Amino acid sequence: MKNNILNEKDIEKVGKLSRLKLTREEKELYLKQLSGILEFMEQLKELDTDDVLPTFYPVTIKSVWRKDCVTDSLSQEEALDNAPAKERGYFKVPRIIE
Repeated sequence: MKNNILNEKDIEKVGKLSRLKLTREEKELYLKQLSGILEFMEQLKELDTDDVLPTFYPVTIKSVWRKDCVTDSLSQEEALDNAPAKERGYFKVPRIIE
């Protein structure tokens, strides 16, 4: 793998900007990894994409949300039917003030 795209100074700069203290081993590892990523991006530049339409999503997106339709709501009694505790037409919950 060629490391001519990035050098150790670049890795140190990225580490400093990220507020990371990198060890010697981490700098070497990140230099290899980031250089590999950038080399792959250089390979992608060689592809002929003239006939490829731009896309935002690789697959067709389908809305999973239901339509916003006006429907009947629950009555107060129906809403409170399964409540573990209720008082004067409201849900009763434990007090949480410290």
